Amino acid sequence: MKTAHDTDDILVDDLPAPRHSRRLAVVTETYPPEVNGVAMSMARVVDGLNRRNHDVQLIRPRQPAKLTAQSSGKPAVDEVLTKGLPVPLYPNLRMGVPSKRALVKLWSLKRPDVVHIATEGPLGWSALQAAQHLSLPVTSDYRTNFHAYGKHYRLGLLSKPIMGYLRKFHNRCDATMVPTEAMRVLLAERGFERLSVVGRGVDAQRFDPARRSALMRESWGAGPDDLVMGYVGRLAPEKNLGVVLAAYEAVKIVQPRARLVFVGDGPMRAELAARAPDAVFAGQRSGDDLAAHYAGLDLFLFASLTETFGNVTTEAMASGCAVVAFESAAAGELIRSGVNGWLAGPGREADFVALTRTAALDAAARRTVAEGARVTARRLDWGDITARFESVLEGAIARAEPGFLPAGLQPAA
Repeated sequence: MKTAHDTDDILVDDLPAPRHSRRLAVVTETYPPEVNGVAMSMARVVDGLNRRNHDVQLIRPRQPAKLTAQSSGKPAVDEVLTKGLPVPLYPNLRMGVPSKRALVKLWSLKRPDVVHIATEGPLGWSALQAAQHLSLPVTSDYRTNFHAYGKHYRLGLLSKPIMGYLRKFHNRCDATMVPTEAMRVLLAERGFERLSVVGRGVDAQRFDPARRSALMRESWGAGPDDLVMGYVGRLAPEKNLGVVLAAYEAVKIVQPRARLVFVGDGPMRAELAARAPDAVFAGQRSGDDLAAHYAGLDLFLFASLTETFGNVTTEAMASGCAVVAFESAAAGELIRSGVNGWLAGPGREADFVALTRTAALDAAARRTVAEGARVTARRLDWGDITARFESVLEGAIARAEPGFLPAGLQPAA
């Protein structure tokens, strides 16, 4: 807005102050073209920070050659690649190796304003140590419930030590971002400090019901009026896929032509194929191809209880799928049962199966719920998420500045 002042005929532009560009170091042990929720959401945040005029330095393990070949073009940010080791059971994923000395040298030469650590593995721990050695402010993400995986991988005795490590890690940071209010409350009760809720967005232009393909559904053996249920994600024990199979079996009794589609890969694929030989295994998908697979589903079944968020929930909602899930993570935060999805109480497997069967029998209710899901997902804009992320970084930077006083201790005017 422009205002003209009479004095000296000066024209004054009342423009907002230019955005303060920051030098940001982002450390993550997973990033595209790896396919998982952490990689995808970190890529969206990094892209958003770059668009907001920040100088982003991305530190991550070097990926396998066959994955690197899938990348197109030159990255839009400054990438620093470190050594990595394959993750057990997931050979396409890498975890970083201890790199404190290299990071201290790197950040001594090009000092960032703040270090953000997305993962708590060896590379993340090295980054935390290096940042503290250089007195740099540090923020982190709590993205994976490692402690909740114990019962699935026979690590029950290690659950407490793992939680102790995670608490020690995050409490050394100036702020830790969590994706839901429920997770903030849970972690606070377990002794985690300085928690800020920063949710996840979804690309509602890519994940769109308009991508539904009759040809794709035909390739699955489904006609226009046949019910197609599906799951997207890792085929792994912690995803509680036995409940998905139980729901499918219950639906098949009343809808013999119903189909089940698994999108993704993982160590349980052979077991699932043996237990559900008529299911479709589409493998790992990405980009517009993944979006088309979502759009081809009528019911999205998500039975995981180990998520901190679960990006697949919002992708399915944006794609116009009716979602059946447990009241946990993103589903618990975003879904009102019977309005924009269906929720069973956490761990109430019989209720999950019953809700799936009810939804399978009521096409009109599925359409209404799917429309509500799409409306909800369209509100989850990545630009708003990036702005919130940025504000947490700015808070950490401000608290690290000499002479900073908390609001309650500011001197009287």
